[in-house]
Amino acid sequence: MDNGMDSILDTYLFETNSLLDQLEEMLVRDEKIGEFSSDDVNEIFRIMHTIKGSSAMMEFGSLASVAHHIEDLFFYIRDKGIDSLDPEHKKELFNLMFRSEDALRGQVEKVEAGEPLDTDMDSFAAEINGFLKKISGAEEEAPADVSSGQEPAPQAAAPEGLPADTDAACFLHIFLEEGIGMENLRAFMIITAVKECAIDFRYYPEGLELNPDICGEIAENGFFLAFDSEDAASKAEDIVKTQGYIRSYELVTPPQEEPPKEEPAPAGAPEQKSSAPAVPEKKDTPKKAAANAPVKQSLISVNLMKLDSLVDIVGEIVITEAMVTSAPELDQLSRDSYDNFMKSARQLRKLTDDLQDIAMSLRMVPISGVFQKMNRIVRDMKQKLNKDVRLTLVGEDTEVDKTIVDSIQDPIMHMVRNSMDHGIEEDVQDRIKAGKNPQGEIILSASHTSNEVVISITDDGAGIDPEKILAKAREKGLLVKPEEDYSKKEALGLIMLPGFSTNQAVTEYSGRGVGMDVVKKNVESVGGVVSLDSNVGVGSTFTIKIPLTLSIMDGMRVTVGKSIFTIPTANIRSSFKISPEEVIYDENGSEMVERIDGFYPIVRLHQFYGIDTEVVNIEDGILIWVENNDRSFCLFVDDLLGEQQVVVKPFPAFLSCFELKNSGIGGCTILGDGNISIILDILSLHTATLENNI
Repeated sequence: MDNGMDSILDTYLFETNSLLDQLEEMLVRDEKIGEFSSDDVNEIFRIMHTIKGSSAMMEFGSLASVAHHIEDLFFYIRDKGIDSLDPEHKKELFNLMFRSEDALRGQVEKVEAGEPLDTDMDSFAAEINGFLKKISGAEEEAPADVSSGQEPAPQAAAPEGLPADTDAACFLHIFLEEGIGMENLRAFMIITAVKECAIDFRYYPEGLELNPDICGEIAENGFFLAFDSEDAASKAEDIVKTQGYIRSYELVTPPQEEPPKEEPAPAGAPEQKSSAPAVPEKKDTPKKAAANAPVKQSLISVNLMKLDSLVDIVGEIVITEAMVTSAPELDQLSRDSYDNFMKSARQLRKLTDDLQDIAMSLRMVPISGVFQKMNRIVRDMKQKLNKDVRLTLVGEDTEVDKTIVDSIQDPIMHMVRNSMDHGIEEDVQDRIKAGKNPQGEIILSASHTSNEVVISITDDGAGIDPEKILAKAREKGLLVKPEEDYSKKEALGLIMLPGFSTNQAVTEYSGRGVGMDVVKKNVESVGGVVSLDSNVGVGSTFTIKIPLTLSIMDGMRVTVGKSIFTIPTANIRSSFKISPEEVIYDENGSEMVERIDGFYPIVRLHQFYGIDTEVVNIEDGILIWVENNDRSFCLFVDDLLGEQQVVVKPFPAFLSCFELKNSGIGGCTILGDGNISIILDILSLHTATLENNI
């Protein structure tokens, strides 16, 4: 039972978050235009109706309450038309809807965290109701004169008896819950729900939706639906049962003065005839449904834990396949038997590769979900910082592993905020003097390379001055060498250090001395790197490079002494042997080798890791030319064992205190013979061996 409830809760959270994402995207898009389309009004009404229903089912009262009040608001707007609102009301509606979305998200986050929900949402509900009263009051001033002639009818029909409708065969007398407010509009919502089901009826008091003064009367005496046949009343009763805010209802037959009026029965007969065509209409409905029948659900949502389990199993299959194909017993087979076995093994390898590709693709999701959320960040900061900035999105369809997408959302958000707060100039005149567009621009882009995704956040603001960075770092005691020895890139990189901030004042978004170091740590936790490039007066660009997936990769196995290392194939440019005469020494006595377009340092792995080996002469070993990002160098190893697909295994938590990442170690993998191979992290290896002059 618990598993069933967990599954229902997961489904609820997934659907609600998806609907809120859809709502936010719609609000940001419509606010740029300054107008809701009629389709969007209907869609928002549907979203709120869905959230209200599912939240009520899960007994999340605060969520259901907020969604219900917004549903009421958009019911009115849908009925009257969005054009009935003046520009000021529309602007207020956008702000109200963004706050409503935040309120709903806040409650959903509490559900996800297992925290108790807010029990008092009355103040927010009152704000929504107040806005509804404001726009409905503005609407009613004009129609009040038109409907004033109809007001005597409700008053004449509103005594304690039934409405004076001689043609009615029966009535539905409906009473609303006490104290709900805006009874006339809530009654009209019920009336509209019945109308949408193609049922002919009349309602009393007439014109109630245009007359807020009648709320007290409806609260005390209820309202009536009048039907010409009991069949129509019965159908309407089924619909009324599903509506909210109804305290009670009853089906009432007119008093006995009506039976003498059986004479109108002939008139009633035609009405039954007229209702007969309604039956064929209902037969048409299934036809419409049948027309839509071929449209089948082509997408399903799958629990991420199940996908993780699938990837783990695929990883074990990869390891097992390597164990089978490298088993020593194969040497005992005859030539023909061995060839047949290897033929089958190659087919197995092909199927394993296909299985791995499919398993990986199941976890790949577009990065558009993260990108779209940045629209809201920019929108809110535009208003609070009073900056005119547009956000341009490029490459939203780029797909990344789900785990990585979840990990980089916060870093991207922080860098977009940084660009808004630090990057774009405070004064528009500064931009105009610099020959820039008065409106600032932030470009958020994503693209694929062979094995990684490159995400960049570029602004056309004032840029970052490396001299100011160095001065601030000197003030905080963060420099590790003389200022003149820092290159521009190294100086800009200081901004990633913990506790570093150039903002003079603490704001809601920055200036607290935290942030960029956390960004760097989060990106590196998923195997990525973050870098910054900036030109004073031109702008800045943050670049994040992250692997497509973290689970399985192609690697080259190499030996150093009795140890086996795995180098990601994507980082290898070539491998070659050289003679001692080809080795060049720099001013520090470090070894270098010339290749194609430049000179590259040589890193001897056995020296760096302190491994005993007999291969110490440069001509006896092999050089592997590796690169990552803009770092490129050569590794000296004993020998190559060959390429193999490996499953990346993280190190246990108790090893985290050794900071293996800073020693050029990215993880480990299990080889076919059961041995463990260390996976090298080329970028951190470069930092550990060359940038730190080890």
